[in-house]
Amino acid sequence: MKGFFKLFIGLFFAFSLTGCIGEHYDFTPPSVSLDIEYGIQSIQLKEANINWNSDKHYKKETKDILSLARKQKQVSVKSGQEGLILFDSEDFKVLDLRVWLWQKDKKMELKLDKNRNFYFPKEKGEYLIEVDLRTDSGSAQYVGNIVIE
Repeated sequence: MKGFFKLFIGLFFAFSLTGCIGEHYDFTPPSVSLDIEYGIQSIQLKEANINWNSDKHYKKETKDILSLARKQKQVSVKSGQEGLILFDSEDFKVLDLRVWLWQKDKKMELKLDKNRNFYFPKEKGEYLIEVDLRTDSGSAQYVGNIVIE
């Protein structure tokens, strides 16, 4: 009887600990930031429009993304500076990723390489940045406010 009791207690602890070992996955849309100067500076972008299906449906609609971008804290970057797009999680397949800069009503696309690096233009001034992400889980759009010096 004593052996049975020890076996029961041992199995009880073994099964109770297995609940602590499980992994938690985050299927929400990712947060997006721009890495500038190899980690010295990071620019957190604001979610503008989200249409994301994963463990549940996430939807956010912003009618005027440029107005939202203007409200963000303005961050300075150097003319011709290299930037890198970073996601806080990536449990999805990226189908399309684009970066746009707005200066007044003029919109220009920045060329991304396969590692998600890009270069800011050499022309100085105030810009709004837009990142458009399309994945197998849905789409998301992010904005920010920068000044190129």
